[in-house]
Amino acid sequence: MIRSKLLTASILAAGGVMFSTAAMAEVPVGTEVLREWNLVVLGDLASSSEVEGRTFVGGNLSGNASNYNIMPDEPSPNGQPGLIVVGNVTGGHKNLNNGSGAIVGGNVDSGFNLNGQQTVQVGGTLSNTNINSNVVTSGIAASDPAFVQNLKQDASLLESSMLNLSADLEGLSPNSTMETMGSRGVFNAAPDAEGLAVFSIDAADLNAIGEIDFRLNGAETVVVNVTGSSVVLNDNFLGGTQELGENVIWNFSEAENLEFTTAFGGSVLAPKAKATTANYIEGSAVFGSLTQNGEMHVGTYKGGYTPPGNPGTPPGGSSTSSGGTPVPEPGMLGLFGAALAGLVFLRRRRRRQNA
Repeated sequence: MIRSKLLTASILAAGGVMFSTAAMAEVPVGTEVLREWNLVVLGDLASSSEVEGRTFVGGNLSGNASNYNIMPDEPSPNGQPGLIVVGNVTGGHKNLNNGSGAIVGGNVDSGFNLNGQQTVQVGGTLSNTNINSNVVTSGIAASDPAFVQNLKQDASLLESSMLNLSADLEGLSPNSTMETMGSRGVFNAAPDAEGLAVFSIDAADLNAIGEIDFRLNGAETVVVNVTGSSVVLNDNFLGGTQELGENVIWNFSEAENLEFTTAFGGSVLAPKAKATTANYIEGSAVFGSLTQNGEMHVGTYKGGYTPPGNPGTPPGGSSTSSGGTPVPEPGMLGLFGAALAGLVFLRRRRRRQNA
């Protein structure tokens, strides 16, 4: 009976660390990331603008006053809040809108303006925020270190997933070509039987044109693979940017520096890039880091294409099953080992006392 109680207490203690502090709902992987978030920045985000949909920041959030979830596309299928920041939040006030809520791993020095009924969780300290009737909890990490660790693991999973997705899309065989007509580049999609059209283009070819004319021709998903480590995008879109983000993925798999000078249409995948925006992007976007001076507009990816394999499996790190369900980390499994070790110690001590 004593052994049973000790084992139960040890496992419950370990389980309390594991399961009571899940900072996020199940983390999407692969193309589901583009459907879930309007903006994903794997590193630091410096923003003086706004994001109409949900935002994930794997590093720190800084910059002047900025706005989040001001025009949500649709509710999160995975229960994600409007803003997630793994690190610290500094600079001007961050405005949370439409009851979107937020999760922050570090400190919030900038303060939040909470518009609509909000639920906010902060691992560190919270300053310059009028709580009112909102549900706000700070200082979580002091009593629960797993709160921050879970966020870091989620960020690592997202980074690995986006790198793998970008590499997977890069390997697709092109079936469509861009035709140059003067200063205009005509993207004439030729979708296959599954509705997928693939272009391959060099950054220099994009720089050589001044206007993009996109013709989907019934394609459900269009992938534009752009080669080059340094890319400046200053093209105008003939007919506007509306709805391109829902069907078009611009994949900058090699880009280390990426600059948007004009309004841009289509979802953007650039997980290695240090990016800068000067005007809006209409669609989902993933960057390595971002200086944001232009808005992110909803029009997030809604295409049906799912790459073969599992782009969410990080090499040598946390992984997911084929269904996308996270597999427990070795460090988490170690908690059970620690609990069992504690049981052995208590049993030995009891034996010595009985002797």
